[in-house]
Order: sequence, then C-alpha cells, then structure tokens
Amino acid sequence: MPVHRPGSIPPRAATAAVALLLAAFSLAVPASAQAAGVPARGSAYMGIGVLGHDGAHGSPAPGLATQTEGVDVSGYQGNVAWSTLWSSGVKWAYTKATEGTYYTNPYFAQQYNGSYNVGMIRGAYHFATPDTTSGAAQADYFVDHGGGWSKDGRTLPGALDIEWNPYGAACYGKTTSAMVSWIADFLNTYKARTGRDAVIYTATSWWTQCTGNYGGFASADPLWIARYASDAGTLPAGWSYYTMWQYTSSGPTVGDHDKFNGALDRVVALANG
Repeated sequence: MPVHRPGSIPPRAATAAVALLLAAFSLAVPASAQAAGVPARGSAYMGIGVLGHDGAHGSPAPGLATQTEGVDVSGYQGNVAWSTLWSSGVKWAYTKATEGTYYTNPYFAQQYNGSYNVGMIRGAYHFATPDTTSGAAQADYFVDHGGGWSKDGRTLPGALDIEWNPYGAACYGKTTSAMVSWIADFLNTYKARTGRDAVIYTATSWWTQCTGNYGGFASADPLWIARYASDAGTLPAGWSYYTMWQYTSSGPTVGDHDKFNGALDRVVALANG
C-alpha cells in the first residue's frame, strides 16, 4: 500500500497535476503548431495541390498549335515585376482576389492593375472553400472584392479555382452530388451578377474524385486545366478541349505559367464575351 508522507504529493494527485499542466500547455501552443503542415487560412493559391497529384514539371511539347503565354499570381508573390513578364512574352494574367468569404489578397491592386497597365489582358480568380459557406455567398464575395467584369476588351471573366482542399479533406467533406450543387450555386450567382460564365480551373483527377467526373458545366464554362507535364492529358468529362492550361509552377519571374489555347485574338475574344 502506498504511504503518503507529509509534504509529498499523492501519486493520483501528481498524475492529475501533470494532466492539468499538459492541458494548459496544449492551449498555449499556437494552432499552426498543433496542425503541422496545414497552411494558414487564406494562403491557398491556384495549383496548391497539383504537385502532389498531377505532375511535378511542365514543359509543353513542341509543335503545339498557336498558344499565348500567361501567368497566375496570388498574395504570396507580393509585388510582381509585370514589365519583366511583359518583355518575356506574357500577354495575359489572372490574380487571386478572394478565398472563401474571409480573405482578400492584400496585393490585389498591384497585381491586377499592374498587369493591365503594362498591356496585358487580366482577370481575377477565387479560391473556393466549399466547406465554409455556400457557393452563392462566395460568388457574391468574389464579385464584391475584385472579381467583377467589364467589356473593355482587356478584362477576362472571373475564374473559380476548385481543387484539393489544403486545409483538410480533399473534397471538403462533400459528396459528389453536393459538390456539383455547390459549384452550380457559385456559377449561377456569378453569371447573375456579371452576365458572364465563369472559367473553371481544376485538375482532372480532383474533378473525377470530387464531382464524379460531372460533365454538365462544359457547354457554358471555359476549362482551365491544371497539369504539370508535356501535355494537358485527359480532360474532365464534357470538355473536348481546354481554354487555358497551367503547365508549371516553376516558370520564370513568377512560378505559375499558363498557355491560352489560341492566339492573342482569342484571348481578346474571351475578354469581350
């Protein structure tokens, strides 16, 4: 039988004290340390999951039909050297405007207006988080914070970046039918607000897993495919061709480089609607 000596802590009391100390310590540890490897909310960007799922290096095969070089940027790239990109042949750009209904890109003005000011055709994109708020709410937030459209020949329709969830389950905890409904909610609201069909940015493997390879958006919404390889590979159901292709995350000046499937006049045509 254990003997309790005056001035000592009984074993059970000691165990309880240790548990209390550990609990207090866990509350003091920053959330980022508790969830090692999970990025901070708002830090997601176009293609954040591609390296781990759909190729690691892109170098388009020679002999492709005429294509036009573009880039996509987000807040982590800060102020972008647009004149350098323009001189290298980049003619169009997309800038992350929003994420969920909780984040706006602090560098949006420099990136969105800076690309326009050097002569590029520009657009804005929204990083979807279907587990936080409805598609309609996120479309409204996007339009209200830089994702609108004007027929000036230099502004592309907004893009919905729908891909792997960097903060948790790949499909945001949704069934394939619920994901399709969420996307439709976003697209319908965006069109009602702007008069334009949004571009859909995704990867075939994610789309297959999380929407059941749904083909119902292909007739209206241009496809921006993500795949870091020598070609764009198999496309999601419904689309017989891609409008844009993000082919690398390690290009010059800014990492994310893209090809528009056509000459510059086709980029202008998309801008004009």
